[in-house]
Amino acid sequence: VQLQASGGGLVQAGGSLRLSCAASGRTFSAGTMGWFRQAPGKEREFVAAIRWSGRTTYYADFVKGRFTISGDNARNTVDLQMNSLKPEDTAEYHCAASPMRLITSAVWTARNYGHWGQGTQVTVSS
Repeated sequence: VQLQASGGGLVQAGGSLRLSCAASGRTFSAGTMGWFRQAPGKEREFVAAIRWSGRTTYYADFVKGRFTISGDNARNTVDLQMNSLKPEDTAEYHCAASPMRLITSAVWTARNYGHWGQGTQVTVSS
């Protein structure tokens, strides 16, 4: 499967961006899709995930109430709506896919996703 992320950009604090991840090739109707981010000098961290079946969603504490992940099976896309952005949200955002329905304890860990797209840069100015 190939993943293509888009939608990043420069926004002022308090603004919004919508990231989109398009999957092509072999897609996983029963798998899990996630968003991770990595800021310069920091480790990659989990942002949000969604299971295709049941649409169960997961969020890191620092984005709860501000970010929303959603999926569209027909278009094979997963979007991340980001509202109330803060300067500390500045990072390169990556989408990831697993062919498996990851259990709850596994969705937070990057190594459980076998497929990654290129990143899209999000910069939030203060």
